[in-house]
Amino acid sequence: MGRLQLNDLTKVFESGANDIVAVNELNIDIRDGEFLVLVGPSGCGKSTTLRCIAGLERTTSGQILLDDRDITHRKPKERNMAMVFQNYALYPHMSVRKNIGYGLKITSDLDKDEINQRVEQTAELLEIKELLDKEPGDLSGGQQQRVALGRAIIREPEVFLMDEPLSNLDAKLRTTMRTEIQQLQQDMDITTIYVTHDQTEAMTMGDRIAILDDGELQQIGEPLECYHRPVNQFVAGFIGSPSMNFLSVRQSDDQLEHDEFTYDISTETQEALTEASRNLTLGIRPEHIQLVGGDEANAVPTTIQVVEPMGEVTYAYFEVGGQNYTASIDGERRIESGDEVHVVFPEEKIHLFDGRNGAAVKNSELDETFDTVRA
Repeated sequence: MGRLQLNDLTKVFESGANDIVAVNELNIDIRDGEFLVLVGPSGCGKSTTLRCIAGLERTTSGQILLDDRDITHRKPKERNMAMVFQNYALYPHMSVRKNIGYGLKITSDLDKDEINQRVEQTAELLEIKELLDKEPGDLSGGQQQRVALGRAIIREPEVFLMDEPLSNLDAKLRTTMRTEIQQLQQDMDITTIYVTHDQTEAMTMGDRIAILDDGELQQIGEPLECYHRPVNQFVAGFIGSPSMNFLSVRQSDDQLEHDEFTYDISTETQEALTEASRNLTLGIRPEHIQLVGGDEANAVPTTIQVVEPMGEVTYAYFEVGGQNYTASIDGERRIESGDEVHVVFPEEKIHLFDGRNGAAVKNSELDETFDTVRA
């Protein structure tokens, strides 16, 4: 079993008169066998959270439970967890065989033959058996990563903790290793907490993702749920690449007013805004922006500034009111810098956020298949 609960977890670093609250009353329930990704910008508290779970940092307050056992103040070696670091932390003077088996040697009473058998099995699982007698300095980054994973796997822990383990690899290898880590986790069915600042990793790897900012949990949910139904403007802007476009507007009866245009809204949208501030932020994802003729309802005239063909899609950058925005259009559509166009933000695809606190008051509409697939 590997159910992990964080109850009001708080970590404060004392710094004279200005204490730093790295993690603030964090509450997360991680299911047995779940792959949870902690994601957020640098300094949001995700690595500190992981280190508190591992026992490498003392918590200031709160509680950490593993299968209902309080492990808040237990030493790292008493928690039955294995951690994979960003820099791999391999012993350079030891062979791959000794690196993988070292943890068992110091924490178990297995004899040399039993440890070696476990090392062989782990190396075979990771397809690095031919590297066992080499030293870390002779390995590529991807091979070193596999050795670090092997050192964690061989201990058969209740929980895997991974702190940005792919950040030192090139883009192509990161993609390969993402798939391999997912497959390993599914095959072994071990609860895994994975820290990253890369929202693409978060979206593609996690059963659920927990988005942190400034030490506080912003939203936790399935990746597509956070993408389509962000609880606030921060989550909406952080999840998705290219990121969501934001325009400042003001509600006036059945319209949203921008300095450069007015936008007619339906009765349903008006009803969703009854408790919101008149000052709002309209959000629209690049792939939902449409390039249309000037006679379309709510069409906004603009000029294409820059075009980036990516193959399947093309990113078109345009200005509205002196601010830059991005549209993602079909890669087969011909468009060039300097083209005068009209853009439309379909009402069923816009998000609206309260100008007072950034809370979502309207998210984009989804067809019925989204909830069917989630169920």
